[in-house]
Amino acid sequence: MRLAFCLIKYFPFGGLQRSFLQIAQECLARGHAVHLLTSAWQGAVPAGLEVEEVPLRGFTNHGRRRSLAEALERRVAQRAYDGVIGFSKMPGLDVYYGGDSCFAEFVQGRHPLYRLTGRCRTYLALEEAVFSPRGRTHALLLTTREIECYRRHYGTPRERLHLLPPGIARDRIAPPDAAERGRRLRAELGIPPREKIVLMVGSGFRTKGVDRTMRAVAALPPRLKKQTTLVVIGHDNFRPFERLAGQLGIAAQLRFFHGRDDIPRFLFAADLLAHPAQREAAGTILVEALAAGLPVLATDVCGFSDHVARSGGGLLVAAPFSQNTFNRMMAEMLASPRWEEWGRNGVNYVRHTDVFSRAERAADLIERLVP
Repeated sequence: MRLAFCLIKYFPFGGLQRSFLQIAQECLARGHAVHLLTSAWQGAVPAGLEVEEVPLRGFTNHGRRRSLAEALERRVAQRAYDGVIGFSKMPGLDVYYGGDSCFAEFVQGRHPLYRLTGRCRTYLALEEAVFSPRGRTHALLLTTREIECYRRHYGTPRERLHLLPPGIARDRIAPPDAAERGRRLRAELGIPPREKIVLMVGSGFRTKGVDRTMRAVAALPPRLKKQTTLVVIGHDNFRPFERLAGQLGIAAQLRFFHGRDDIPRFLFAADLLAHPAQREAAGTILVEALAAGLPVLATDVCGFSDHVARSGGGLLVAAPFSQNTFNRMMAEMLASPRWEEWGRNGVNYVRHTDVFSRAERAADLIERLVP
């Protein structure tokens, strides 16, 4: 088959972007021709994949999303594709990969006037194009929570909604020399073995809750605070958070890194993964931390928070979010003797649970569902 894969923007270290490329490569390995459509591509293009950068109109994110949907419709009309797979919500898809949370659910908690904004109307229209009960698009979703959410808001037939496993890379599993690899990274960063590292990984710092974690580090008991470093890795603008660090008095304890391809070393070196996201359809890094034996502290709004709960590999902050509760839980976890227990629980859970085959399962479904 000739397949078109569509994504608003590709950069190497985003979670949705990694899934996009992994599934495209799996389809390519099965003998399908894969054409990638995106507004911008950063990094090398893997052999065998065809990339087309689509110029978009608009100065707002929602305007560019609408422009991508219109450009896709024109190209589908011009070129012969057997199937169109979208990693952004838009009309005309055969299959949608659900890396974004349900926008209709998000809108429920906003002021009624928000529904009148161009942003809200655009995102709701694009989402309804995928999930309308009268539509034909099949959706590949990452959690039962998202399946229930879309059915509640749109009445989407259950047979069009398909559940995928998490799909982490196997290099996240703690190897026998994980502790030594962690010590080497600490030496590179100049962080002594006895000091604590709180790790955050993910693009979109505000949504992922970087400011929440910074406030929790600032609120640690003085002695523990002095011995704690916050390491943040992701794709975003550092400056607003560097200013906040200065205001909180933790600038010397904060390290920012752009997206990297050596995340396992950070997982093995850290003492705690913090992920107090405001919203998160999945949160692959939660499962990656469990595999690495790294305790997790996350909000329960994350789609993959159920893996943390079932594994016993960490603690969850219940919604609605309380900064004081999060502060207290972080301090308790960093000082707790249960650190090794949480780590063992995560590793054991991953050994007995399929958390790896997302790309393979997605390709199976694409082959079955594309007309």
